[in-house]
Amino acid sequence: MDVTFDGTVVSGDSEARERFYDSRGYGTPRDGALELAPVEAAHLLFRGDLRSVTDSRPDGEGELDFHDLLSSAAVSEVAFFVYKELRDRGFYLSPAHRDKAVDVARAKEFLVYPRGKGPWDDTVAYRVRAVSERERVSASDLKELAEQGRETDTPTAVLAVVDEESEVTYLELGSPAIEGTSNHNIPVLSGRLLSDRVLVTDPPDALYHEAFYGQPLDRDEQPIQLSLVEAAYLTGCGLLTVDTDRETEGVSSTQSGHDALIERGREVEGERFDRRLSTYRTLRESGVVPKTGYKFGADFRTYADVTDVDNLGHSELLVRVVPAEHVFSPRDLALDVRLAHGVRKRMVFALTGETVEWLSVERLTP
Repeated sequence: MDVTFDGTVVSGDSEARERFYDSRGYGTPRDGALELAPVEAAHLLFRGDLRSVTDSRPDGEGELDFHDLLSSAAVSEVAFFVYKELRDRGFYLSPAHRDKAVDVARAKEFLVYPRGKGPWDDTVAYRVRAVSERERVSASDLKELAEQGRETDTPTAVLAVVDEESEVTYLELGSPAIEGTSNHNIPVLSGRLLSDRVLVTDPPDALYHEAFYGQPLDRDEQPIQLSLVEAAYLTGCGLLTVDTDRETEGVSSTQSGHDALIERGREVEGERFDRRLSTYRTLRESGVVPKTGYKFGADFRTYADVTDVDNLGHSELLVRVVPAEHVFSPRDLALDVRLAHGVRKRMVFALTGETVEWLSVERLTP
């Protein structure tokens, strides 16, 4: 069987097409022949379905075996381990991009077909990107991968992380719509700014019991302590006035209190406070109640349908707030996802810029 490698693709004849594409979904038919991505050819060499590949480059090295091709620049070992693992699980899969000028990241993306189907069908189960546990992955790239899957009607976008022992962990990515029904009416309140929280001494019952703001200091539920981010949100809505030690000429007392809370929040948390406040505001405006996620190592835990705190269910999401330009370590992603799964919650990242965008990450077993 005549199979040649030109540095970017491996080409086979009509016999190769019948043997590898028609029966087992390898490669792409080209004018009656077959074109294989190097990672596909490497898998065939590994299995022994090909003995060698002829190197047709001007400075070629003759016949290439599995080790030669895998160690070449044409094949990412990380991509190969993911390709092999999915084949071992019974899936047919194809490179998502077969153009010769594809960049390194896109060369490690695959379209995975449902079991029993292949590239000759129109159905795709997963869009998978392979990365090493030592790589860093930008939030924007993960968001793009999640949205790309949705736009192409691919049910699931997946980050496949290869660890140092070549085992693969699959993380499902999503762009969820965060919505709830927790909308409440509370009267205008007054409070006093302490060091890093606000005390409301005579709160209405609806503040905590219905709207789930703050935390009572005692069993009689008076007074209520509000976090800085809760208080800043309420002052921004005109629902809370805050006594401070500073006077601001020409500015309303509500706005002055709001400015004081923002300033205090930045003193306590730095620019992280602005990101958390933006996320908190977006969640509340979406009908979702955010509460601190400190015990879970996150910024917030959330409740979608709060009507009465006495009948409160479990929170559904853990939310970590990061800037839109954040770059993730796959190890940190795995840690967050494992923690969220352990407490029966879904891990969501709030990507904060001019707006807040959502990225969900969950463990997946294909």
